[in-house]
Parts: sequence; structure tokens; C-alpha cells
Amino acid sequence: MKITLFWHRRDIRIHDNAGLTAALQSGLPVVPLFIYDREILDLLPSRQDARVTFIYDEVERIGRKTAQSGGQLLAFYGRPLEVFAQLLTTYEVAAVYTNEDYEPYATERDTAVAALCAQHGATFQALKDQVIFAKNELLGKSGRPSKVFGAYRKAWLEALRDEQLQPYPSAELFTTSNLVKLPNAPSRPTLAEMGFEEFRQFIPAAELPTESLVRNYHLTRNTPGRVDSSTRRSVHLRFGTLSVRELMQQAQQLNPKLLAELIWRDYFMMLLWHYPITATESYEPRLRHVPYRNNEEEFQAWCEGRTGYPLVDAGMRELNKTGYMPNRARIATAGFLVKHLLIDWRWGDKYFSDKLLDYDMSQNVGNWQWMAGTGVVAAPWFRVYSPESQLKQYDPELAYVKKWVPEYGTAAYPAPIVDHKFARERAIDTFRTAYRAAAV
Repeated sequence: MKITLFWHRRDIRIHDNAGLTAALQSGLPVVPLFIYDREILDLLPSRQDARVTFIYDEVERIGRKTAQSGGQLLAFYGRPLEVFAQLLTTYEVAAVYTNEDYEPYATERDTAVAALCAQHGATFQALKDQVIFAKNELLGKSGRPSKVFGAYRKAWLEALRDEQLQPYPSAELFTTSNLVKLPNAPSRPTLAEMGFEEFRQFIPAAELPTESLVRNYHLTRNTPGRVDSSTRRSVHLRFGTLSVRELMQQAQQLNPKLLAELIWRDYFMMLLWHYPITATESYEPRLRHVPYRNNEEEFQAWCEGRTGYPLVDAGMRELNKTGYMPNRARIATAGFLVKHLLIDWRWGDKYFSDKLLDYDMSQNVGNWQWMAGTGVVAAPWFRVYSPESQLKQYDPELAYVKKWVPEYGTAAYPAPIVDHKFARERAIDTFRTAYRAAAV
């Protein structure tokens, strides 16, 4: 019996799924598949990771739904090439469908899997699902990605058509007539069998945020002390338990600022696909050899929220405790690390990748390089935000600080780890010298 495999990755949902829809319309019975990728999971610093538990819970939820619909979800803990080599040998696989992923590792992995499929006479098809525009769809007049977000956003809005935000009918097609159960299929691995411990942190439900939250997003997004300072749907966008089309359609109707932030998401994914080097290297060649201080004790103080700057410390403590951090706190903490402490932005990005529940490479690398002044689109390298001014502007009542730094204002709270004026001048001088030296 010939079958079609649908490979879930960053789309752990049945509804509104582009690749799953195409698989279910292939004319062959479909077997959904998820791979707990050891190339990724083996690099995690802890076997107690809330993201892995979240993924596991969602995969099992889809597994139950698939069984109720007359099919069977396969799941493996291994390396994709090895898993597919086994599947392509064991079953008569006519096609593998999936959705595109734009990170450097993912593009290399998918190229290798596609080649393996071809060797076995199976087609490999990846569809666009997690963005509205991708790759080469919105290039500037030069034939390259625009380096100005405003120009990209204008082009994005002009190119958008209503049908691009309409849902795919995957849920309606997910029926017994389109699914199949395989004989002697292996059972799905448990967390314990994969060597992980169950560990949960609070993640809001995947359904769309309330209408009032979306309408007021532009008023609350920079107020970290408020519980409604964000939609809190970033984890669901990251792992695809929520369709970006759903949220974009709601934002289009209710709040252009939220829509603009979601357009940034498309933009950063496109930039990472075009410039994969930026995952590990500064885009700006003249700032690839900045002599960062990289003081390990100061880095540890930043990680633990002991810098003596309350907005920075509050953000880091919330991150460590919950896996979340509000937008304004992310800006304050990132800017402080790179400019005040002169620590390589890659150190901060790595720490965020270990801690953030919603860590997304394209968004985080793009924003870290923006703060450092080294990215494709970047704040000027000579811009150094004052954490004290940011505190007065965005948390004037100290609601956020008092929640996460209760000892602030007492003798128990540390003095600032560095003077702002001194750190600002040091950062500007260091970046200026590196910039000029590279230009010679």
C-alpha cells in the first residue's frame, strides 16, 4: 500500500495547515509523523525543559485526535535522516509533505531528506505555512531583501490579498477516508524514554487573544508591569499550535500595530533565509571584530538579574522564573549586555535560546543584532539606551520592578555594576574604533 507521510515540525496542529492540507489532497492515505530531533534536543543544557514538555503534550494531543479520526500518528526520537531511512525502507512511501522552515539547520536538513526521498522514489514537498511572504517573494528593486523595514512593510501590505489570510481546510479533510493505520507501527516514545523529565511552565491557551487585548495592544505593549502587555501567543506561533493567518487576520481587523509586529516576523525569517551567516556572525563586516570584554562574572550577574539596574534585573528574573520576558524588558536587557557590559551579543542570544519558551532564531538573532548595531537592519551602533530613563518611561510606578525585584530600594539590592555615562562612552568608543579600523 502506497502512503503519503506528513511531517509535522513547526506546525503542531491539525487546523489551518498548508502542508497537511496538500498531503490530505494527494489521493493517497496519509500518515502524520513527528520526529523529536536529536540534532536539536541533544544540545539542550538540561533534560528538564518546559519546551520539550509542551511539544510532547501537543504531539500526544494530535496523536489522540488522529486516532479518533481513524488514523495513526507516528513519532520517533532520533535523527531525521536515520528515521526517514527506516520509514522509506519499511513502507511504500510515495510522497513526504511538510511545511517550510527557514533556519540554516532546517534548510540543510530538508535538502538531505529530499535527496534521500528521491533515492527511494518518493517526492518531497515543503509548503509555505508559518509566514505570509517568504524567501524571494518580497525583494527590493535591487533584487535583494530591503534593509529598511518600512519599505518592506509597505510592500507587504500592498501585496497582501484577502485569500492569503484564509484558513486551509486541513481539519475538514482530516477524516478516516484520508488517513490510515499502519500494521506493526512502533509506539510513540514517552518523555522518560527520551531521557527528559516532565517540566511545565505557564503557557496560555492557543486560541486567539481576546478582542480587547488586541485592540489595546499598542497602548499596553511597552508597559511590562501589566499582565496584558502582550498577546502571550508567541509560544504558539513558535511551535505552530496557532496559525499565523488567524492572528494576522484578527490584527488586520483590530490593530495595525500588532499586524506590523507580525510583519516583522515575516521580515526576520526572510532575512535569515537570505543571510544564514547572521545566525552566528554579525551581518555588518566592519563590526565582526569588536573587542568585546566578555567578562564572565558580569555576564553571570546579568543572567541572574544582579546588575543594580532594576528594569534589567526584573526582566532577567522573570525570564529565569517563567520563560517569558516583556518586549520592553527584552530591549533593556539586550542593550545593557552589549553596550553597557560590552559582552558579545551571541552570548545573550545563546542564553535566551536556553531560557525563552518562545525562542525563535530569526526573531532573536534579528533583534539582538539590531540592538548591537551589527545586523541587516539595525539601530545605529552608537545608540546606547539609558536603563534609568527606560525605567522612568515604561515602569514609572515600579509595578514591574517591585514584582520581580522586591529588595529594590533596600540595602540588599546591589549598586549598579557599571556607571551609565562611563559605559556609554566606552561602548561608543569601542564600536567606533572597530568600525573605523575595519574600514581602512
